[in-house]
Order: sequence, then structure tokens, then C-alpha cells
Amino acid sequence: MATQYGIQGTTAKGIAASVERGVTDGDLAPGDALPPVRRLADELGVSPGTVATAYKELRRRGLVVTRGRGGTVVAEAPSVASRRPPRVPEGLVDLAGGHPDPAFLPMLRPPAQVRPVYGSHRAAPRLAVLEELTRGWFARDGVPAERVTFAHGALDCIARLLSVELRPGDPVAVEDPGFHHLLDLVPALGLRMVPVAVDREGVVPEALRTALRAGVRALVCTPRAQNPTGAAFSPARRDELVALLREFPEVLVVEDDYTVEIEGPAAPTLAAAGLDRWAQVRTVSKRLGVDLRWAAVAGDPVTIARHDGRMLMTSGWVSHVLQETVVALFSDPEVARLVAAGEAAYAERRRALGDALASYGIRSSEGTGLNLWVPVRDESAVVNGLRTQGWWVAAGARFRIAAPTGVRITTATLVPAEAERLAADFAAVLGDAQATYGG
Repeated sequence: MATQYGIQGTTAKGIAASVERGVTDGDLAPGDALPPVRRLADELGVSPGTVATAYKELRRRGLVVTRGRGGTVVAEAPSVASRRPPRVPEGLVDLAGGHPDPAFLPMLRPPAQVRPVYGSHRAAPRLAVLEELTRGWFARDGVPAERVTFAHGALDCIARLLSVELRPGDPVAVEDPGFHHLLDLVPALGLRMVPVAVDREGVVPEALRTALRAGVRALVCTPRAQNPTGAAFSPARRDELVALLREFPEVLVVEDDYTVEIEGPAAPTLAAAGLDRWAQVRTVSKRLGVDLRWAAVAGDPVTIARHDGRMLMTSGWVSHVLQETVVALFSDPEVARLVAAGEAAYAERRRALGDALASYGIRSSEGTGLNLWVPVRDESAVVNGLRTQGWWVAAGARFRIAAPTGVRITTATLVPAEAERLAADFAAVLGDAQATYGG
């Protein structure tokens, strides 16, 4: 139990704020136990109900979790913190970031001149030319494009979709392992995560069935290049998931197709299946540049209207300067050739490392995208062992809720000539770990 931090307050709001300060300042770390309700009530001179209300608010906001007889503890990724990766030590090859290779990203050229406007763009938030390009982008892959809109990146869009659809405490089905920023976002919105297992074909139907029967209000998933495993829907898996979701038409399905254009032909998607409540989010950060904070969204009429209604009351619109930049990049044949070269290189690099690991008997995800997921027994031993060999990979704890342990390796910048050396070092580290820990 954490004894160095003294919780203060005489009201539920004050007690909750005191715990939040402790988490924010680092005095209360993930996993630290809070005092039992009655004990803290006695220490503060308040009723047990006051402390219980404070703990309930902290749970609702994702700062703490209750583990039955294990008591109430600080969440592994409290919503006032994040699963940010540690700083990459100097001199190491960074294979932890999940970023594209800059060699395949075009130079960003904003418009040379930007005309001043009177007032705002709230009445016309989307450039007509980019809206038409976006409709064609979705329609090309069979995604209904009658209603599209824009947002400031995928997480901005997903946060808005969930916040207008759900209420604090509502359950949301998320992939496990899954995108670490999403695993931070959901509890930060006051929502409850329900982990759904993933295999090489994406969301596992039986796991989703269990979540749906438990009452989840939304599902957030990835049709291809799932982060961190690289899973991609097969046609059969997509059809199985669609049949299941049709039994729960009120559930909002949000697909994040973040690697579109750098991951081969169109993937089978839930968005193309004619569900009642759905949205597909597409971004360009992996394809055109990490600083292009723009996302395109297609969805059913209610979902798009709710998204745009909330956006109108907040940021209003995505910068037209940014939109014009995206239009120019979409229309440039040289950019298209560069993106195609990146697509080929990413596939080659991912396969090269997977094959090299397999030659040492090391199993990895046979997926798509920019990363490989490698199941390991001891994440820390592998991460630290590879660090001594000059490699920096991501421990799987950032991506997991209940899924088995593993590490994520970003292959986007790992040229095939380096894959054999990394695989050999990985095998040596696993051998050392087995000798140390046995089994």
C-alpha cells in the first residue's frame, strides 16, 4: 500500500481531487493501493459514504480500478497520465515508435498564399474539392460515401463519436492487445473498456459475442494492420462479425483504417456491410506525414450528424489551409509513386524480419502494417536484453489489458539486411532469459 502520500479532503470532490493530484504528480503510481473506505473515512473524519462516492468518481474517470478483495488501486494507465513510451536512449536503433519511414513521406507544401476571410468557415467547413476526393476515396473500396466529414486526426474523431453517443460508465469493446492511445482515451472519456481478443484475422467473434451480450454500447476496431499485432480481416471473418453485429443494431461500430494506401488492396470492412450504426475513420499520417492532423470519416446519417453537431460547438472546422495541402498531395502523381514505393518496402521489411525470427524458431504475428508482435514470457527481460544489443523495442504492457505478454517491433525502418542481426540477437536474449528464469 502507498504510505508516502496522504490523501486529504472533507468532501467527495476534495478527496477525489487529492487522489488525482497524487497520480498526476507521481506520488501515487499505477498499482498503488488506496486505503480501504472505512479506514480513510476515519482518518479524514468523514462518513464512509463520502469516501465511497469519491472512489466511485475516480473509477468513473478511469483513475482507479477495484479488484474485489484486492481493494481499490491506481489504474495501470490512469486517465490523467498516458501510456507514452519512454524516451529512446541515445545510440539505440529505435524500433518502438510505430512510425513510417520518412524516406517515403512527401515534402509538405502548404498553399503559397492564403487569402484572408471574413468571419469563420463554420458555414462551409469542408472544401468542396476535398469532399469530392474523399467520397471517391471511400467509394472506391465499397464504403458508402453519401455522408462524409472531416476531423483533426483519428483519435480526435473517435473521441467525438464516443462522447456524443455514450455516457460516463458505458462499456466500449476494444481490441486486446490494441492501440495504446485508444486504451488511454476510453477511460479518459469516463467510459469502461471491455477487452476483446484478437487473432491473425482480427477481432475474435466469440470474444465479441461475449462483450455484446454484456451490454457494450460501441465497438472500436481495425480492419487491417491492427496495432500492435498486424491482424487483418479475412472475408470470412468480416462476414462472421457482420452477422453477429446485426443482432445488436444499436451498437455503434467505429473502424480505424489508418494504413489505407500503404497496405495493399482494400481490406474487407464492416463499414461496407450496411450496418445501422457505423463510421469508418481514415487518416493520412502514415501515408503523407505525421503532422497532417486530418481525418476523413464516412458513416450513417445519425452518427455523422452527431459528430458534426459537436464539432460545430467546439473547434468548428479543420483548417482550410490544411485541407488545401491535403488536396495538393492527393492530386500529385509523384506523391502517389512515393507512397507505392513505401507500400512495397514496408511489406518486404515486415516479411524479412518475420522470416528471420522464424529461422530461429521464434513465432511472430503474420500480419500487415508497420509492426510485428512477438509473444514472449518476460517483456522486461526481452526489452532490456535487446537494449544491451543496441535495439529499442516496445514492451507489450502499453498495448494490453488482459492479453498475453509480448513485444512490438516496428519494422518500417528496419531494412532487410538488419533483420538477420536483430533475429540473432533476439534468439540470444530469449536463451539468456530462459537460462535465468527457467522453464
